[in-house]
Amino acid sequence: MTDRQALADKVLADKVLLVSGGTQGIGAAIVSAAVDAGALVVFSGRNVERGKQLAAQFDGLPVRFVPADLADPEAASDTVAATVAEFGRIDCLVNAAGTTTRGSLLDTTPELFDSHVAINLRAPFFTMQAAVQDMSARKAPGSIVNIITMSSYGGQPFLAPYSASKAGLVGLTKNAAHAHRWDRIRINGLNIGWSETEGEAEIQKRFHHADDTWVDDANASVPMGKLGQPDEIADFVVFLLSDRSGVVTGSVIDWDQIVMGGID
Repeated sequence: MTDRQALADKVLADKVLLVSGGTQGIGAAIVSAAVDAGALVVFSGRNVERGKQLAAQFDGLPVRFVPADLADPEAASDTVAATVAEFGRIDCLVNAAGTTTRGSLLDTTPELFDSHVAINLRAPFFTMQAAVQDMSARKAPGSIVNIITMSSYGGQPFLAPYSASKAGLVGLTKNAAHAHRWDRIRINGLNIGWSETEGEAEIQKRFHHADDTWVDDANASVPMGKLGQPDEIADFVVFLLSDRSGVVTGSVIDWDQIVMGGID
């Protein structure tokens, strides 16, 4: 490997990154990819045992776990404060935490609706607020990526509150990107399609009566012959966070093999 290649691989060298929902699935994959790219990483999550186990895998590296339940209105800004306390600043943010609990227009309770808004929309709002406040106070550039979903276009009938909250995150991503482009803070989003994660496995078994063959069946049903993989998504997120993605801001990119608007 040449020196240039080695430098290119460390595209987040010395960048301080906070990843919400980093204890499993896509969030955990982003933590790992960001560490490989040279970042100093803080990640949050509700599962304390899993968070500690993941952090232990990076023994000796600048990786810290912060327990946080983002349903708590104050937890979002508290995780940013913990990041700044640990590393002195925040340069990058990934909002990967989310809930996909099922509910239709007819059977969603106010409590279920509020939980989706709290975790999928309110938490990213106030995490970004705290992060941008730190970046702006230092007059420093920054980069934020919001993990959204293809269901923000509408989604299946059983994803009514999820789709509504994530559609709000699309609007928030664009609004914040527009508001802070002159601060050199880039804010983008990824509409993730069907992906193979621990959380998806749990959802499939809990709500759709799937068995252990669900991944094989799902892979056979999609054009590329496989579901999206967390490590692939993580690599794309690292690219968007890094200077390698140039001046791109306010973009919400469809990371999927389904082409919205295309009809067979």
